[in-house]
Amino acid sequence: MKYRSRTDISKEILDAANGGATKTKIMYKAYLSYAQLKEYLSLLIENGLIHHNVPEMTFSTTAKGMQYLKIYDQMSEISGQMRAQTIQVK
Repeated sequence: MKYRSRTDISKEILDAANGGATKTKIMYKAYLSYAQLKEYLSLLIENGLIHHNVPEMTFSTTAKGMQYLKIYDQMSEISGQMRAQTIQVK
């Protein structure tokens, strides 16, 4: 697997939690160890991007998290276009 940035990993966690998911489901969908997952979940909760539903033991992406995903997709599209232009220039 190629190197993933913290931004990429956060995006994968938010995608996995969209609609609600357990730690195990998120861990497998985002290809993370349990220790990595705990670190990222606490960071995402602290920043209001993901919500922990304690009684159901699930996590879900918040409105702010959905906005993050939208901006991430826009930035990926722009960087892809820039890469394509760079290749054409060479």
